[in-house]
Amino acid sequence: MEPAFWQKRWADNQIGFHREDVNPFLEAHWRTLALASGARILVPLCGKSVDMAWLAGQGYRVLGVELSRRAVEDFFGEQGLQAEVTVQGAFEVWRSGEVEVWCGDFFDLRAQDAGDCFGLYDRAALIALPAEMRERYMAHLSALLPAGCQGLLLTMDYDQQLLDGPPFAVADGEVRRGYAGGNVQVLDEREVIGESPKFLQAGVPSVVERVYRVGF
Repeated sequence: MEPAFWQKRWADNQIGFHREDVNPFLEAHWRTLALASGARILVPLCGKSVDMAWLAGQGYRVLGVELSRRAVEDFFGEQGLQAEVTVQGAFEVWRSGEVEVWCGDFFDLRAQDAGDCFGLYDRAALIALPAEMRERYMAHLSALLPAGCQGLLLTMDYDQQLLDGPPFAVADGEVRRGYAGGNVQVLDEREVIGESPKFLQAGVPSVVERVYRVGF
């Protein structure tokens, strides 16, 4: 999936994946990671997620990575934050308080940029990518993050033959293979087809959301 796809989605305001409220799975399960106050949290493909503001409000330092400048501008504007903007390598870095959003291609992020991130929050990154990119994404993430990092990963699983993504279906086995070098644990699993009109209209019988704790 080319960067132009997501740039167009943001330009056309086709962002049905964006939530106006904090994700309930984040609120319910984040504390199970037992991260130290002030830990730096990596949020890949973050969009303008309000979850970043929630994490900062819990006392963490947030490093979001987002391709779309429109999304970055919207995040800081909607949160009422005045950002300082600098350049760091291939990224335009927006900073305000405990939140940094690096505008650029996630695959350009280096270990020296994220090597002090001992927390990860992936709500909509893995499921935004087609299969061939997911393998590359998980390998890159594993190479970026330090040993001892703990993450929360949210996925969706459904019959991809009935409806193409994004969001893409990610099976439990794929997560376990992709993060085989670490510790993968299912924290929550829910049937959400009743909350998914798009899937119902396509005749998809089941949509399962899973929450994982992933250790690196």
